[in-house]
Amino acid sequence: MGYLDNTSVTVDAVLTKLGRQRLAEGNLNITKFALSDDEINYALYDTAHSLGTAYYGEAIERMPLLEAFTNDVQALTNKLITLPKNTQTLPVVTVHETAINLTQPNQTVVITPQTFNIEGSNPGGYTFTLGNTDIATIEVDQSSTYTRTDGTAIPVGTGNKLSGTLNGMSVRITSYSITQTQTTTLTVTGIDSGGTVTIPVTVTRDTSND
Repeated sequence: MGYLDNTSVTVDAVLTKLGRQRLAEGNLNITKFALSDDEINYALYDTAHSLGTAYYGEAIERMPLLEAFTNDVQALTNKLITLPKNTQTLPVVTVHETAINLTQPNQTVVITPQTFNIEGSNPGGYTFTLGNTDIATIEVDQSSTYTRTDGTAIPVGTGNKLSGTLNGMSVRITSYSITQTQTTTLTVTGIDSGGTVTIPVTVTRDTSND
């Protein structure tokens, strides 16, 4: 990973293994994309700049940008969304649980988000990202109208604390038997609305291993 030269306009793209395969087959067809402004610090917008309005955003324009990488969970934590003109309220995604506490192995909880302040709610469903799939599994409980077709698989018990992401209307999270209590996060993002919420997930150690 490195920084891009921001002295000129640059488009930097990295394909996943599946993307490279489809490109080689002449079958790369991009149908959806997402934008974010994670690398922008709006506090640097200086309306008191001595050289006038043309320089208000100069510091922002000079900020370094990271090279593209394929971990969308890390690269797009603050996604930009398009809302109807004259929208006065932002979409809010909520879940009933303020935290998930799994106290024994194979304990399951179903997470069903809701979206407020947007007409039609979230017909496309939600993106669910579990930060550490070594302490619990995540699987679709109710599917949505949007299904991932990029071949992404949810990693299971790799020992590398990998995150897992999938889409649906609701998901089931099931705890593993682990030797030490651990905490991670579940991030839920509305595919249509862009609203997001993050809650902690704690799995208690399995005392039968003592």
